[in-house]
Amino acid sequence: MSEKFSPALRIGDLNDFIAPSQACIVSLKGLKTNATKPDKPEVSIASKQVQSEPVKISLKDCLACSGCVTSAETVMLEKQSLDEFLSNINKRKAVIVSLSPQSRASLSVHFGISPLQVFKKLTGFFKSLGVKAVFDTSCSRDLTLVESCNEFIRRYKENQSIDNERSKSSFPMIASACPGWICYAEKQLGSFVLPYISKVKSPQQTIGAVIKHHLYQDMGLRPEEIYHVTVMPCYDKKLEAARDDFVFQLESHGEGQNEASSISEVDSVLTTGEVLELIQLKQVEFKNLEEFPLDRLMTNISEEGYLYGVRGSSGGYAETIFRHVAKTLFGRQIDGPLNFRNIRNSDFQEITLEVEGKTVLKFALCYGFRNLQNVVRKLKVGKCDYHFLEIMACPSGCLNGGGQIKPKPGQSLKDLSQLLETVYMENVLVTEPFENPIVKNLYDKWLEQPGSEKARGHLHTEYHPVEKSITSLLHNW
Repeated sequence: MSEKFSPALRIGDLNDFIAPSQACIVSLKGLKTNATKPDKPEVSIASKQVQSEPVKISLKDCLACSGCVTSAETVMLEKQSLDEFLSNINKRKAVIVSLSPQSRASLSVHFGISPLQVFKKLTGFFKSLGVKAVFDTSCSRDLTLVESCNEFIRRYKENQSIDNERSKSSFPMIASACPGWICYAEKQLGSFVLPYISKVKSPQQTIGAVIKHHLYQDMGLRPEEIYHVTVMPCYDKKLEAARDDFVFQLESHGEGQNEASSISEVDSVLTTGEVLELIQLKQVEFKNLEEFPLDRLMTNISEEGYLYGVRGSSGGYAETIFRHVAKTLFGRQIDGPLNFRNIRNSDFQEITLEVEGKTVLKFALCYGFRNLQNVVRKLKVGKCDYHFLEIMACPSGCLNGGGQIKPKPGQSLKDLSQLLETVYMENVLVTEPFENPIVKNLYDKWLEQPGSEKARGHLHTEYHPVEKSITSLLHNW
């Protein structure tokens, strides 16, 4: 395994997740002999492979095998490593980095400086390596939220139509931003749950679509010249970026023939921890780095120099959609923080809106697989009465993603989580995504309007049941 790939990935580190298999089954070419008979002379083919050469497994293989849920994270991800990132800089590719606010918060707590300082210093650091631009996924998140609000209202109106067959699978609408949840839903739950999942892409894939389908023109580039990297709090984002659904064919006209090349919306994903490794690799004193101006083309930065965005450290889906629908459909303007109340624990919270004594909206935050499985059981028996579910695979949500920087010696995970929650909204002005000038400009110049055919073509996707192969039955080899 490459030294540049994070050493943090270990099966033993997994906590509140569906139990993974202890090894990926993709490499299996035959049956293993009975493990209870060590004296038997036969050696399994899988064992021979391990002894002869390293097994190389692509991300697409991991998504397709259906034999595990999270153990795919432990294989060597050759095209998602620091080596590959630095290699593409050396190849003079136009490298664009998109930074998540959760990663900013993690680096902020680690270095003891504000998230805005982290953003400016990281911009300078990346550009010193040869990166062309550093963007902000808070910006693409606003675009995602606008599309999600539009999708929810469409579903709500469908649901009011008794004769409409689709209304039966309209609710609950489930957020689709967490690739760990999506992977589990496709592999283990199948078609009964997929209709409930929002069709809107995650902020990571939305910013990829914007860059590769539209923004490249403003930057004087061609899509094939761009190597787009995101910095994320989660290893599963690497799996998300590798999905075939997020690859498109670009027609290029050669001499006497037409050629098509495959273009990925996101070429590579680095976790927050891997960025810290890169800083340490380059032996820089991060706190002493110069603060560079931010790239305003796709960054939520006001003229006064403040970051802006929505509340909610896992994307703010439930909160933003709840506010928008309450105002748009029921004329209720809700100012200030929403009062979510704990149901089973702090990772399962809900909020309702009542009109004339009747509950018209019921939303929930559901973090961690233990809570997630309770929701799934209710869905199976048709007793899930929520209108919207913000589901995230990690306990405590995205700030606690597996790719975040680990607690320092003597620091508990709980203390770190509390610090991250506090720091996350520092320097950030709460702003409605519909008021984001960059989002407005994208609709005016490119997408027409929320939910338009163009918007659906570039910002929405489909999810598919992953059929179990014969090898997935050998899960426990």
